[in-house]
Amino acid sequence: MRSPNFDSRPLGVHADLIVVHGISLPPGEFGGPWIDRLFTNSLPPDAHPYFAEIADQRVSAHLCIRRDGAVTQYVGFNDRAWHAGVSQYEGRTACNDFSIGIELEGTDTDAYDERQYRALAEVVAALCRAYPSLRPTRLAGHSDIAPGRKTDPGAAFDWALARRSIAAACTAVAHDATRR
Repeated sequence: MRSPNFDSRPLGVHADLIVVHGISLPPGEFGGPWIDRLFTNSLPPDAHPYFAEIADQRVSAHLCIRRDGAVTQYVGFNDRAWHAGVSQYEGRTACNDFSIGIELEGTDTDAYDERQYRALAEVVAALCRAYPSLRPTRLAGHSDIAPGRKTDPGAAFDWALARRSIAAACTAVAHDATRR
């Protein structure tokens, strides 16, 4: 599913950061077409009171990982998705320029599903293999790059589990590559 909410990265800039987000639409509800509809500018403002507040936003992410681990891509990895907003990481501003945004269907307070951690690990391992500028350790939450403005993926996101899963997936990918 392609989002129209993207543009080109600045000349010579490559993604070297992965930003993890949390999203649920309506807030606290999972499933349904609403995330896809938000990222494709087709969210009906009258379908839910909250949608009237956000229907005009032009936002996207490179990927969304649903509760069941299903992955949807909205923006190509070489393009700049509009996921970070006003942001800064390690002294660099405009994180959309140099990051890949991955939304996890969830909230700040509900535990994320094990299948999401597995899918995230597989995606990060594949991205790191395909894009040498990415490293599995360069992972940040939306809250890390926009503190005070954003809180996701929230306290419910298990960073230790995510990092262990990613390390294992990266090891498996590297092992598979050496066996070929």
